[in-house]
Amino acid sequence: MSLLFRNRVVEKGAQQQKGLPLWRRLLMVPVHHLQQAVSSLGELWRNPIASLMTVAVLGLSLTLPSALYVMVKNTTQIADQWQQASEISLFLRTDASEQSVATLKQQISIRNDVEAVQWITKQQGFEQFKATSGFGETLDYFDSNPLPDVLVVTPAEQARTPTRAQALLDELSQAREVQMGKLDVDWLTRLQAIVDLIQDVLAALALLLCISVILIVSNTIRLNILSKRDEIVIMKLVGATDAFIQRPFLYTGVWYGVAGGVIAWLATQLLIWWIGSAVTDVTELYQSQFALAGLTVGEMLMVWLVAVALGLVGSFLAVRKHIKSIEPDA
Repeated sequence: MSLLFRNRVVEKGAQQQKGLPLWRRLLMVPVHHLQQAVSSLGELWRNPIASLMTVAVLGLSLTLPSALYVMVKNTTQIADQWQQASEISLFLRTDASEQSVATLKQQISIRNDVEAVQWITKQQGFEQFKATSGFGETLDYFDSNPLPDVLVVTPAEQARTPTRAQALLDELSQAREVQMGKLDVDWLTRLQAIVDLIQDVLAALALLLCISVILIVSNTIRLNILSKRDEIVIMKLVGATDAFIQRPFLYTGVWYGVAGGVIAWLATQLLIWWIGSAVTDVTELYQSQFALAGLTVGEMLMVWLVAVALGLVGSFLAVRKHIKSIEPDA
């Protein structure tokens, strides 16, 4: 007995229950849906090769946007860490007294948008430059120290974005003791632009792949419907409604999504594990403890739900068009 005829038996049983109380009929609705869902799963199990190919295509199509999402998420985390490490260097006038510099340092440190202020004196700056510049004893021939006092300002967390940090720099540079200020935010702006570009490309790619998944599932269900055309005609002759005939095919699309979501999650985790070891090797060269973050439980659930939704939409488009077009007199 085919799947459609087994479902017809269920429908006949439902029609016979019309004399039952309303509450009992309402309780039987989920039972009938469960029976059809299990029957559609059994139909897939009886055609394992074709079902596996469809599920594999669906799952692997979702793997690429999932993996790219992980890369964008980790890139954003790196960008946030670099942005939070931004500092403002205030180069003071050479004629500024120690008292005025100390006063300015105190005024800046009490601001709400400043986390810390470090005062690098002229002598400290000269010693650091002498140790790192490579000129060594050549600098001893200078008659005087040409370097100014420097205040290194670390913005508070809410002021560490390039825009807010630049605004803070402009405001601090107006102080009378400040000769000039420096904040290298150009590379941060470029990095953020690259991250935004990758996110846009990911969104476009994800949209195209989702559309392809819908078309694949829709075409698979269409072929399944056409292979059961004679059964559908007989079902309509004995009084089955379009909604009832459509239901097993809709559940088939849902099962495609369930299995495809599992494959997408497994494939994404495998890619993260594979790439993660290479990322660890690179970060160790830079003495960094960065580790590639994978999908969280919520993100994995979202991938699975998207796969189920795509499978349902694809099957709905197929049954909506083709089952209505099949009529006994056609």
